[in-house]
Amino acid sequence: MSLSPKNNLSTTTPNSTENSSTSFFGSFLQTIKDVFSDKGVLLLLMIAPIIYGFFYPWPYSTEIVNHVPVGIIDKDNSNLSQTIVRYASASPLLDTKRFLNEQEAIDAMWTDEIAGYMIIPRGLEQQVLSGKAASVSVLGNGGYFLLNKNVQMGFLQAVSTVSAGIEVKKSVAQGAYLATAAANTQAVPLKIIPLYNQTEGYGAYVVPAVSILILQQTLLMSTAMLVGTWYERRRHKTSIRGWLGRIAAMSMFSFVIGCFYYGWAFELHHYPRGQNMLGSLLFLLLFCPTVATLGCVVGLWFRQRERSMQILIFSSLPMFFVSGYPWPANQLPEFLQIIRWLLPTTPGINTSVQLNQMGASVAQVATGFYALAGLWLFYFLLLLFIRWFTSERKSAY
Repeated sequence: MSLSPKNNLSTTTPNSTENSSTSFFGSFLQTIKDVFSDKGVLLLLMIAPIIYGFFYPWPYSTEIVNHVPVGIIDKDNSNLSQTIVRYASASPLLDTKRFLNEQEAIDAMWTDEIAGYMIIPRGLEQQVLSGKAASVSVLGNGGYFLLNKNVQMGFLQAVSTVSAGIEVKKSVAQGAYLATAAANTQAVPLKIIPLYNQTEGYGAYVVPAVSILILQQTLLMSTAMLVGTWYERRRHKTSIRGWLGRIAAMSMFSFVIGCFYYGWAFELHHYPRGQNMLGSLLFLLLFCPTVATLGCVVGLWFRQRERSMQILIFSSLPMFFVSGYPWPANQLPEFLQIIRWLLPTTPGINTSVQLNQMGASVAQVATGFYALAGLWLFYFLLLLFIRWFTSERKSAY
């Protein structure tokens, strides 16, 4: 009697193209497990934002730009010109250096030795004493607007102070009392109060906004990478509840990082924070799922682990500049003013800053919440469409 070999292909095997976890909590727990078992996703989702929170603000730790190197060319060599030079040298904004002629100052600018220079013309004191119109020239590097602003402000304060002193002396010479003459040099005193950024620091301006961009990009890329991995391993298919569980799990990780920024990173670097903490947490509860859903859309669309990251890594700067934070949105081209509302950073950055730094109420930033809710619904419907489209195309083949 002969025995035929057992046919192993006839045995029942699990369908590798279906995800075993189709319930909300099953997908939620499986996604958490997949994140911790994938070093690349874990690095992007959790470790990279924490590293950014420590090291990104450090270059701006001084907050205010002081002691900008500048040059002075004194062609008058009078008592008045020497007074202007002394006041400019005493300014905390400037670090002055004398030059014999303008060409030397230009050469120093070309080698980044100075950021600008002032020319005191010959005969300045004589023109002032005779009552004629007189002026000094300040030339700054307009290609570097932050330094150029300090060059202009430093020299302006010095020259304005000397000019005010001259006006006081003229009034006293004409018979006015010294106190009256000093008060009349500024008939309407100007008092400038910087709200929400008392130090007027650059770091306090840019870091809270960029932090939301970092939160978005790390969540977006890590989610797309994980979905791409599921697709490559034929584990991407799941129910609607399953996708919601995946989105909730990825959002949870990013929500924790957002709390780390709001509650500790901003405090560490002494940035304005906590003005409306409850509103900020509500913002994160909406912002994180919106970004995670977009990440699922991108990952399911490109269907490859590395492809989505290769594309998204170049999108950070454009997203930031069209958000309306570094440049007024109404000054953007009309086309960009429309498509920028398809990105979570557009309502996200401004809403976060208004809540956490400025203390706005949720009602006052309701437009940002409505925009994020609308984007989440749009992204989720797009995700369901891509899910249906990919399954229909496979069944056709």
